[in-house]
Amino acid sequence: MAGALPRDAVVAVIGAGTMGAGIAQVAAVAGHPVVLFDARVGAAGSARDKLASTLEALAGKGKLAPDAARAAAARIVAVHALGDCAGAALAIEAIVEDLAAKRALFAELEFVVRGDAVLATNTSSLSVTSLAAGMQRPARVAGLHFFNPAPVMPLVEIVSGLATDPGVAATLHATAAAWGKAPVHASSTPGFIVNRCARPFYGEAWRLLDERAASPATIDALLRDAGGFRMGPFELMDLIGHDVNLAVTGSVWQAYHYDARFTPSVRQRELVDAGFHGRKTGRGLYDYREGATRPAPDVEAPRPAPARVAIHGDLGIAAPLAQRLAAAGVSVERRPVAAAFPRGALSIDGVFLALTDGRTATTRAAAAGIDDVVVFDLALDFATCTRLAAAPADRCGADAWGRAAGALQAASVAVARLDDVAGLAVMRTVTMLANEAADAVAQGIATARDVDTAMRKGVNYPHGPLAWADALGVSAVRETLANLGAHYGEDRYRVSPLITRRAASGQPLAS
Repeated sequence: MAGALPRDAVVAVIGAGTMGAGIAQVAAVAGHPVVLFDARVGAAGSARDKLASTLEALAGKGKLAPDAARAAAARIVAVHALGDCAGAALAIEAIVEDLAAKRALFAELEFVVRGDAVLATNTSSLSVTSLAAGMQRPARVAGLHFFNPAPVMPLVEIVSGLATDPGVAATLHATAAAWGKAPVHASSTPGFIVNRCARPFYGEAWRLLDERAASPATIDALLRDAGGFRMGPFELMDLIGHDVNLAVTGSVWQAYHYDARFTPSVRQRELVDAGFHGRKTGRGLYDYREGATRPAPDVEAPRPAPARVAIHGDLGIAAPLAQRLAAAGVSVERRPVAAAFPRGALSIDGVFLALTDGRTATTRAAAAGIDDVVVFDLALDFATCTRLAAAPADRCGADAWGRAAGALQAASVAVARLDDVAGLAVMRTVTMLANEAADAVAQGIATARDVDTAMRKGVNYPHGPLAWADALGVSAVRETLANLGAHYGEDRYRVSPLITRRAASGQPLAS
């Protein structure tokens, strides 16, 4: 069982809700006969009719040939008893996310389908090992985790439990690829790849808000406009639903024995308790009720552009800032690296401006013996970013801060002044994402390639976190995480052993 299922193989989908119907559509469009069953009377038939309308609409928009749409619709049959799934070569459950309910279904289903049929679960969080436990043939059970909406989202996580036959996982991988998806292999651990590795994107945003570093709108804008993410963490949680997001975080936290890295936000619990779940309830971090105004991100008032700046050493990934300043008519002078800023810095009439390394500006100022120090945040691409966060040291003078802000603004960057928090917004988020991804690889949950693919295809990250860490420099990532850990004194920021090892060897993570 190494190749994809043949196109004439019957696919049974149990559960005709949003996910089940979406999976049925994917399989039918790929050419398979599909039987759709739901224990709720009439649900499968209703879903089948809606799918026919959906496929017709896709044909009307030119996204599917009319003949192909009609043929796909004709391949979907609503059935009224689980026994009608007997001829399936692949049975996919997409029922309620409840362990007992799924186990009961599989216990019945394994005696309905033929002996060589594959049983797959679309669970997003439950243990595949636990779901298969007690079955007569647990080797044929695996996870086939689609992302919502299934017809649109490319990623599918192929999840192997302890008893899963490698050939079954290989067949599901090949089948998902034949269906036009981007499949990745993962072992059955809490959160699989995406729901585990994405936790820092939300968790670090809550920490920033708890520290009053910036407003939600400002943090969202920075992660979008500097970090390159499609959505900021707060607007994304409002879209997902805080009840759903908190439940996933809590599930992963508990499953990993209350590891501090996954600690849920007390502030988010308050939102859920208040019923402020996000868009679906009309209010979350933002107000979506009629007449409500979306708050704007904070932006520093315009400051005079400097006549000249000095570049000390090599700015590394931030080097395009110097080019943007020069293009704006600012005189750029090259100087040797400053001892207090070994990774490079800019200076403007005595104020030093450096990329964050996980320490606060105040800590760096004290170490350098210089009051006027400002740190700025990471950007996905310093050549094109339109917004950056920056923070002055506590003893930095108002005029010095103005000179630093003016220099960034001269490079056509909107400046958001953050409180002096360690790692600022984008840097701490990206390095923590890389740290979690590295641990997933080190623990054998998935390969580096599959982790990066999952995060790009499943949650639309601009880079895979491991490739992003390589672009930053693995040593720089290790240093930033170590500085965050020293600042907070928490196990939350412990450095993945894989990052420590690769930093010492000079090898990349994404390999």
